[in-house]
Amino acid sequence: MLMMVLLVALWIAGGASRADVPGQIVVRAVATLCLVLFCLTGTPISAARARPAAIALAAAVLIALLQLVPLPPAIWTALPGRAPFLAAAQLAGEPQPWRPLAIVPSTALNAFLSLIVPVTVLCLMSGIERREDPLLVKALLGFVLASALAGLLQFSGGASNNPLLNGVGEISGNLANHNHFALLLAIGCLLAPAWAFRDGRQPGWRAPVALGLILVFALTILASGSRAGMALGTIALGCALLLAWAPLRRTLARYPRWVLPVLLAGAIALIAIAVALSIANDRAMSVNRAMTVDVRDMRSRGLPVVLGMIRDYFPAGAGLGGFDPLFRMHEPFTLLKPTFFNHAHDDFLEIVLDTGIVGALALVAAIGWWLVASVRAWRGAADIDRPLARLGSAMLLLVLLASVVDYPARTPIVMALMTIAAVWLGGQAAPIRATTDETLPRSSRTV
Repeated sequence: MLMMVLLVALWIAGGASRADVPGQIVVRAVATLCLVLFCLTGTPISAARARPAAIALAAAVLIALLQLVPLPPAIWTALPGRAPFLAAAQLAGEPQPWRPLAIVPSTALNAFLSLIVPVTVLCLMSGIERREDPLLVKALLGFVLASALAGLLQFSGGASNNPLLNGVGEISGNLANHNHFALLLAIGCLLAPAWAFRDGRQPGWRAPVALGLILVFALTILASGSRAGMALGTIALGCALLLAWAPLRRTLARYPRWVLPVLLAGAIALIAIAVALSIANDRAMSVNRAMTVDVRDMRSRGLPVVLGMIRDYFPAGAGLGGFDPLFRMHEPFTLLKPTFFNHAHDDFLEIVLDTGIVGALALVAAIGWWLVASVRAWRGAADIDRPLARLGSAMLLLVLLASVVDYPARTPIVMALMTIAAVWLGGQAAPIRATTDETLPRSSRTV
């Protein structure tokens, strides 16, 4: 139940990454309330299932917390890139104060507070039994479908302003950024086959419904105007086929061999025809932007400056969330324009800029775990744990790829989805928790 409450709050107010949007207050307040209620219920938890995700999240929390610890002047002034900030105290005739490692402490504090969402999701996931996972898959699929419908309403000219977010004028559903919206829809393409073939059962009517949902998500990605979303959608469709391959083979085992390839070819042809019609009728804004927008956009033009900033602040880092004001310090006149460059649009580079060598090592370790766990999940037969582990692996893959050109993991919605995916991926080796000694009634459980 608490997970459903949090998902509703995330859908309404969790679609923006900026610290100054009202939605952050709503999401963090609801997440804190859910965490407190979860602790008060005394729900049994499965620590083994959530251990890998917990380790990664604990590292993120610790890094953010350490950046807020005041350092003595002798240490702070010796950190790379701090020289321009020493003049203020000198001009005022005051001694150098103790300062935290983060050059912009307020943004580092916001980054620390934002982690309440994944921490809450992790706790709630640790209290969910595996037999309840299909219900969560269904809830997430409904979450994505509702977002897609909101995006289609925007595409048709309906009201699009959400006072809790900062996105205006974009086809972005319940998110503030159309690239993040396209990522959510791509994840929906993965959730649809996972829902249709849940628990190894016969899909029945769910199979054609899942195909229809994938078609809706793919066409909405085209309508969103996200160029990166087209690539993510294509990769998601390939992963969806891999997720459905083994269950389809089992389902059609009693039919002639030619039935399976014919059905798959028909599904692919249906999606291809729908996409072609969307393009032909000038409804594919993503394709239009890919054909008309200059590839030398701010992402590529600002890359040399970002790399220079990493060099200037390495190995200590500049502090979480401080990219915007620091980039203005380093920005050359040739890049000046009326709008501002809020992020590096490559979250891997920005993490290294923000957290230095510590964050880089943590990032490499997390990606290494994902790679090893993914290989284990995709090898061999799809047993009781591996369908969800494969789904989690594919969801994290999409977020990692999206982070190369954007910053989706800074959005509360994507934070929550990443945490759920990491628990699913990490739970494949965990023992199944016994449920014979439950101390609470079913109505008091988290889902």
